[in-house]
Amino acid sequence: MPEYFLVIVVLLFVLAISDLIVGVSNDAVNFLNSAIGSKVASHKTIMIVASLGIFIGATFSSGMMEVARKGIFNPEFFLFSEVMVIFLAVMMTDIFLLDLFNTYGMPTSTTVSIVFELLGAAVAVALLKVMGGGEGLGALGNYINSSSALTIIIGIFASVAIAFFIGALVQYLSRLLFSFQYQKRIRWVGGIWSGIALTFLTYFLIFKGLKGASFVSSEVVNWISNNIVFLLLGALAFWSILMQSLYVFFKVNILRVIVLFGTFSLAMAFAGNDLVNFIGVPIAGFESFRTWSGSGIAPDGLTMESLGQPVQTETYLLLLAGGIMIVTLWLSSKAKSVTETEVNLGRQDEGMENFSPNILAQVIVRYSRKVGKGMQSMVPAAWLNKAEQSFQPLDINKENPADKPAFDLVRASVNLTAASMLISLATSLKLPLSTTYVSFMVAMGTSLADRAWGRDSAVYRVAGVLNVVGGWFSTAIIAFVVAGIAAFLISVFQGYAIAVLLGMLVFLIVRSFRLHKKREEVKNRLKTFENQSDEILSEQLIVDTAEKVGNNLELIAKIYQDAMMGLLEEDLEKLKQTKKDLKELKAQNEELKNKLFRSIKRLEGEGTEAGRIYLLVYDLEQDILQSTSLIVRACRTHVENSLRPVSKNQSEKLQQLVFQVYDYLMLVAGKMHQQQFNFIQDILDQKQRLFIELEQQISEQIKGIQNNGYGRRNSMLIFSLKLETKDLLAVAARFVKLYHRAAASKHKKDLMLVGEGAPKQIN
Repeated sequence: MPEYFLVIVVLLFVLAISDLIVGVSNDAVNFLNSAIGSKVASHKTIMIVASLGIFIGATFSSGMMEVARKGIFNPEFFLFSEVMVIFLAVMMTDIFLLDLFNTYGMPTSTTVSIVFELLGAAVAVALLKVMGGGEGLGALGNYINSSSALTIIIGIFASVAIAFFIGALVQYLSRLLFSFQYQKRIRWVGGIWSGIALTFLTYFLIFKGLKGASFVSSEVVNWISNNIVFLLLGALAFWSILMQSLYVFFKVNILRVIVLFGTFSLAMAFAGNDLVNFIGVPIAGFESFRTWSGSGIAPDGLTMESLGQPVQTETYLLLLAGGIMIVTLWLSSKAKSVTETEVNLGRQDEGMENFSPNILAQVIVRYSRKVGKGMQSMVPAAWLNKAEQSFQPLDINKENPADKPAFDLVRASVNLTAASMLISLATSLKLPLSTTYVSFMVAMGTSLADRAWGRDSAVYRVAGVLNVVGGWFSTAIIAFVVAGIAAFLISVFQGYAIAVLLGMLVFLIVRSFRLHKKREEVKNRLKTFENQSDEILSEQLIVDTAEKVGNNLELIAKIYQDAMMGLLEEDLEKLKQTKKDLKELKAQNEELKNKLFRSIKRLEGEGTEAGRIYLLVYDLEQDILQSTSLIVRACRTHVENSLRPVSKNQSEKLQQLVFQVYDYLMLVAGKMHQQQFNFIQDILDQKQRLFIELEQQISEQIKGIQNNGYGRRNSMLIFSLKLETKDLLAVAARFVKLYHRAAASKHKKDLMLVGEGAPKQIN
């Protein structure tokens, strides 16, 4: 029996390492987004500043397990064997949940996840105790500290609306003060502005950073609390004078100082406080194991009153955890994905949007515009015109989009200052909140106030925010349910359940890693293309699009063959594969669409003809994708509903048609790859033969209906497949015609150039 619980302790520490990795990948957005989005310094410099903050924060951490102190469950009502089940279920669920959000680049709260995982696992174990002991459900309140849990939940989610409003208000006033041409006004207001911002950040460090440090005595903490007004006034004077002097005498960009100092402060506070969310549970498990092993009592006989006391973490463990977090910060691609989600939602300019509009976003944007117009009508026109001058954005780095920041240093400093102010204020009042939720919603509020959400982007940005906020609520639900199920299974099946759950966890992490890698490859291709500033030659664009068309036609040929043979053979596996291939085809078409505007914009000179070709290629891709989708849907619906298969005669004709269409599509794809656009008659002849064959089969189907040989479902299926196949063949031929005309036009242009450059004959 001791070996069983020792294995659980070892697993808890192994899982703690994994949890640190996935945790910092998600929470890095809290302190990196403003610095990275504003490009306040090089990426390396930003990472060094954040790393120093994490290291010092880990060193200063007192190591108290915050969640246990807040009392999500009452440990004195649980036995040692039961709390170990709770802790193991929590750690497994936390890794699964955070990795899931990281894979899709969605920021969520590690504090919320831990709280609801502890709640879910504790409720599951408590229910087993209640039912096993013959107690009523009313006794559940003895095991769960419901009032404390409810306070935490309300406080966390209330901070979402407050953070958004404060972020929007502070940014609006800041933009009125600075405008987008802040370099002109910073000499007059920069000193006092920097003093206020750095004073708030200092206040934040005191309450969220240094206050919890193990080397700071309670007397010092009390003295700071009693003299906080005097200290803040002193800090305001010190920072204001220092920043103004740096600007006047050394021409230092003091906004950069604010952003880098804020990045350091948030990183330090994160490591000093939130770090324990990741290792607190394993440490509590280890302390519980030591208490039990020295007690001489059976594991199902020792109650855990000892967990009611704060759990102290050894300094070397904190330093080790801080080191793991720093390495993860530098190496994790998922940390970059989560950060990019927030930066993209708040960027000032247009570009590719990561989220699709939904009905709720459309309604919010529509009615917000109406409310905005109504409020503007109540403000004097002179005031509006004056304010409008401060909100005229600058067009910076137009030549090189890769160097263009998502937003300027004014907004970056507001993001960090406002978030730090709210977090430190709540901490001083002992109100629970999520640093992730506050940081994200402040950034979204400043984006709105800064008019980053214009008419062409607002609905996409609002949809993105709704997706993220919806994910936050799902965090709580998923954490509660999954942790509860895991705790139930481990309680009932013990080691067998642990082995199965660990296997599932490893499988899910590997799967999410592959999915994330694939998503990143597509994103990086688009980002690299979007950031290029060099012109594209018309010939290069034609060659590139022809290559993509060839690849798509090869995939369409495979999808068509699998769908039709899946229908004839009633093979659901083949039809499932067509669904995956069709998804890939749609992704390729989406990538083509995302490159459309940028490609035309980068065309050399006029480039009108090449631009038209790109546009027509996209239009034809849409047509052929629609026909392919309808064919796949018809085949899958017929087989999934177990409808009567086609007749033997129909099957033979369809099978023959499948091979002919496949060969035709592969022939066209080959022409695209080989750039053979001048000899297309064989393709047009083959298309005509297939058209004649299809017309004959359609006529036979009509005769079959008249002779009552074929039923309604059979006939609609055959008509749909044959007509969509005709469209598919026609679009494939139009690709060849399009590139044939482009090649002929280029050849004619080349002849004209040769004629202009040829020497004239002298008679």
